[in-house]
Amino acid sequence: MNNLMIMKYFTIIALLCLSCISCTMQNNLLQSPNGKIAIEYHAEKGFSVIYHSGRDKVKMMSLPEIGLKTSDTDDCFKLISSTPVTSVVDDYEMLTGKRRHCHNEANECTYRFENVKGLRVDLIFRVYNDGIAFRYHLPKTKEEIVVLDEYTAFAFTPGIKRWTQKFTVGYEDFYWPNTDGVADNEEREWSFPTLFQPSDSAFVLLTEANILRDNTGAYLTNAADSSIYKIKLSDERLICPSGWYSPWRVAIIGTLADIVESTLVTDVSEPCKIQDTQWIKPGLVSWIYWAYNHGSKDYQIVKKYIDFAADFDLPYMLIDWEWDAMGNGGNLNDAMNYCKEKNVTPLIWYNSSTAWCDPTPLYRLNTPEVRDKEFEWLKEIGIQGVKIDFFGGDSIGTMNYYIDLLEDAARHKLLVNFHGAAIPRGWQRTYPNLMSVEAVYGAEWYNNKPTLTDNAAWHNCTLPFTRNVIGPMDYTPCTFTNSQHPHITTDAHELALLVIFESALQHLADRPEGYRQQPVEVQNFIRYLPVAWEDTRLLSGYPAESVVIARKSKDSWYISGLNGTENTKSFRVNLEFIKDSIQLIQLFSDTTDGKQIKIENSAFDTKELNIECQPRGGFVVWVKLRK
Repeated sequence: MNNLMIMKYFTIIALLCLSCISCTMQNNLLQSPNGKIAIEYHAEKGFSVIYHSGRDKVKMMSLPEIGLKTSDTDDCFKLISSTPVTSVVDDYEMLTGKRRHCHNEANECTYRFENVKGLRVDLIFRVYNDGIAFRYHLPKTKEEIVVLDEYTAFAFTPGIKRWTQKFTVGYEDFYWPNTDGVADNEEREWSFPTLFQPSDSAFVLLTEANILRDNTGAYLTNAADSSIYKIKLSDERLICPSGWYSPWRVAIIGTLADIVESTLVTDVSEPCKIQDTQWIKPGLVSWIYWAYNHGSKDYQIVKKYIDFAADFDLPYMLIDWEWDAMGNGGNLNDAMNYCKEKNVTPLIWYNSSTAWCDPTPLYRLNTPEVRDKEFEWLKEIGIQGVKIDFFGGDSIGTMNYYIDLLEDAARHKLLVNFHGAAIPRGWQRTYPNLMSVEAVYGAEWYNNKPTLTDNAAWHNCTLPFTRNVIGPMDYTPCTFTNSQHPHITTDAHELALLVIFESALQHLADRPEGYRQQPVEVQNFIRYLPVAWEDTRLLSGYPAESVVIARKSKDSWYISGLNGTENTKSFRVNLEFIKDSIQLIQLFSDTTDGKQIKIENSAFDTKELNIECQPRGGFVVWVKLRK
């Protein structure tokens, strides 16, 4: 086995190769275009990642080990050269997500390693204005190479604060704040993304992006050292052909606003592969499961949710699991006809049939031939999208299955929502028919167990800084009534989740009467709410404590805030960032008991709002602009 590791042998070779490095790499330094982030190389310590916060120079983390373990040879790889630094500009449009027009810039350098047999491995490093990204490349191999492990490790100062989620194949748990690197997880295996706070005002969020076909996902382990987080591949053997690229290892770096507003995950991902995207329409969805776990078996309940979608002008209604057993006066064909009558577009649930193979329908998507036939039938009966559930992890086979589903769904012009699935890793740019992914402790966790009842408020204030940074999140928010276990967040908190959480298919989880009993102003807010955004800004907040996010769509800004604490909290919302002329400001906030929503209109020339939130409370400010 070889140990392709940048360690002590790297020192001599690196010193000999400085003449190959362009002027911006002098003193072993690769900087971002804006000069805020830099990678420094030190002979004994390897790479350090530096962030310039005002006049302060903050060491965010180091990379004590970088490399691959392969089956090729026992010889070490050595650095033979590095390329001149080149500029990278990412500029593209998104149909969904936190920002329509995405732009980022980086400086890139490739470090070339070779062993005595002539096998070359490239390490491609980019330093962006809001983070770093690097990946491995096998440019020239006569035969396939087997990768057995990846040595990449991220080292942080011991004792710093971090928010980490225990690794599970469904990515469903809390991001526990901790300083010891253990939290509630003795196994010390952690899901992406993870958030670290190396200094008072500087943060790092680690994740991965752009998993191509025949690649595996990864997670982190700090079992050997609580402050060093090493990459752990989900597969033990990865067969790599000539030209192979690893996924990007991504670290978003900066203030909390830099973290939340970043599009780095999609910036490094493959461009859109779908030529005609006119059929891809984000929107709100009425959803049965939260209130009626087996509701899609009952035609009368299905009709009830179709009626709700029609009455609230929602574009979509999701028919969830067990629809193949629908009865009580009608079947799926009857439901399709009723959707047409009400002008509601149906979406439908499938079991991936790879993990939990009890809920039906089963085995309808697992081979290209069967899948093509099923998707063709769905289009014939008027289905516009599929929710596919219960996947089995991040293995090569599962990653390929995700890509197969996205590509085949795109050919049939079907939207896709992955549930019980792995985190998004940039596929929402490559395949914009990917509308959402679960991979979160969402509102379903008021079912079966009281998991969210006492934890939802702080959890909801953590997700904008962690899970939702990297891509769409199917939390299924905004419940005013109760499921099997109660929620103790305020009604205004629940309403605010519709803006705080980003998902191109935003499923309204509550039963229809939960929305119908709201004041007409709240009903209209839901009715006209967009789910894809032109811009997103973090106005204030701190993980697990509070968050205020502003999102823009067409002629409105939507500003939402959450109180994650057990105490009342005052929010001061400055509106001077809005440069357009304001027509009307409508505020939705907590009543004293939190069980209703207080509605107020403010003068168009208001520059600042002072909002009082109850414990576990929230608010929404709807700023309507002059056209």
